[in-house]
Amino acid sequence: MDIQEEKQNSVLFVCLGNTCRSTMSEGIFQHLVNTRGLQDKWLIDSAGIANWHEGKPPDEFTLAMLERNGMLEGYHHRVRQITQEDFIKFKFILGMDEYNIRSLQKIAPSHYSAKVGLLGQYEIDGENPEIYDPYMAEFEVFEQVYAKCLRCCQRFLDSQEQDPHT
Repeated sequence: MDIQEEKQNSVLFVCLGNTCRSTMSEGIFQHLVNTRGLQDKWLIDSAGIANWHEGKPPDEFTLAMLERNGMLEGYHHRVRQITQEDFIKFKFILGMDEYNIRSLQKIAPSHYSAKVGLLGQYEIDGENPEIYDPYMAEFEVFEQVYAKCLRCCQRFLDSQEQDPHT
């Protein structure tokens, strides 16, 4: 039995380059899962649409935000590009903006089981469901993106604890 078969749930966070939003969301979500004692029930990862930074660590501001909020311990991600296997391996694939969703739809295999959607759909009602790309932006922009990713990750995890079949 491989590791994903042992996990009840799995999520892959996706953004354009896998350096900022998706890696930040992965770190946040892993921390939330660990805090709730659910680490044995979740497979968590992130990937990018593009492969520009493959093999490198996440953006330094992303790592700084995770560290500042006590979420960096045990986080050792290297940037990677999404694969067609990910659409079968993960139950949820959550993109950050509509461009990510359109790109995911284009590269997805013809048959897959993942539920593809926006992480921002778990934002407070009425808020813009897209999460702004802070790449090359000031640290203050990363703070805003972190806050939105945190809210959305909390609400996504809450939704799965309430109804794990959705």
